[in-house]
Amino acid sequence: SVTDLPESLTMIGNTFDLLGTQVSYGTLFMVALYVVMWRFLSDTAPGRHIYAVGNAPEASRLTGIGVDKVLIGVYVLAGVFYGLAAMLSVARTGIGDPQAGQTANLDSITAVLLGAASLFGGRGMILGTLVGAVIVGVFRNGLTLMGVASVYQTLITGVMVILAVAADQRIVAGAAEQLIIA
Repeated sequence: SVTDLPESLTMIGNTFDLLGTQVSYGTLFMVALYVVMWRFLSDTAPGRHIYAVGNAPEASRLTGIGVDKVLIGVYVLAGVFYGLAAMLSVARTGIGDPQAGQTANLDSITAVLLGAASLFGGRGMILGTLVGAVIVGVFRNGLTLMGVASVYQTLITGVMVILAVAADQRIVAGAAEQLIIA
């Protein structure tokens, strides 16, 4: 672990008083990022292309969307967001720890699935992922306050993922069944 980090790396983890509540600058940054991505995905052609490619890559290709370019762009954006999340984690804790965030991937998948996004692409909303992230955060915090060991917290989160995937499969199967009936 690396300690005694310079102020330039930890300043976004500092807090300020907002109506009697301490709010971190990182929280404001995250909310701003959600708003920017919501506008990007809902109001721009590249954002709509991302949904189209996630839903039906072959149909997207046939309509003239550069599927490979969209996928590369999504992976680049994902890499940028992973880096930003790492910087926010370092700023919040004040320590550069290579072991930090080992369950963050599972938590983020759980948040996205609880937010009604599909593992199979083409469906989901930014607001849903925000709600899912809040649910996972409150849930994890509650388990920690109850004294549940981190191993069991990970197990419970994994069960939540399984239940969310099962619900997603049920929704997809129901939609396919409706198409067959129609």
